[in-house]
Amino acid sequence: MGIKAGPGEIYTVRRKILKIFGAAFHVYDAQGGLVGYCKQKAFKLKEDIRLFTDESASTELLRLTARQVIDFGATYDVTTPDGEVVGSLRRKGLKSSFVRDEWLVFDETGAQVATIREQGSITPLVRRYVDNVAAFFPQRFEVVRQSDGAHIATLRQHFNLFVYRLGVAVHQDDEMLDDLMLLGSTCLIAAIEGRQN
Repeated sequence: MGIKAGPGEIYTVRRKILKIFGAAFHVYDAQGGLVGYCKQKAFKLKEDIRLFTDESASTELLRLTARQVIDFGATYDVTTPDGEVVGSLRRKGLKSSFVRDEWLVFDETGAQVATIREQGSITPLVRRYVDNVAAFFPQRFEVVRQSDGAHIATLRQHFNLFVYRLGVAVHQDDEMLDDLMLLGSTCLIAAIEGRQN
């Protein structure tokens, strides 16, 4: 059975339970139907995350691959299965490690089109510096368009002590950041943040 999205959310990304190596996420639509399966390969020197149409992993939609093995401000290329570049995401290293998470979103030409920012002033700090408290202070991210600062979407972690779950609400369409790129961004954040939490 699927997971019903929260009010206003069009997607929900939920960590697969009992996966020992790597990470895997089911992607559900607003009605709770499975629309994707995201798998992070284990034991890879460079981060390698794939988004498929379903759990059979027979049809791949996107790949998210780290450019370098060790990169404090990691950049992830987002490509189609045939290698066409869709865009990239770069984590702001120092800020994301010590204050609050922030990701820069670039199009296929390398131009910045959006920013994904963790919301809150105190709670992001508490999550980083107090053990076992992250589950009680769910994360919330705003996706902001670069050109005019418009609020495009919200990524919201649902409160759950046992399963990582991230909902996606789209507030306005954006031709520079389509649903597939937004979903890829959400899967990347779920993989990175879910592991840290």
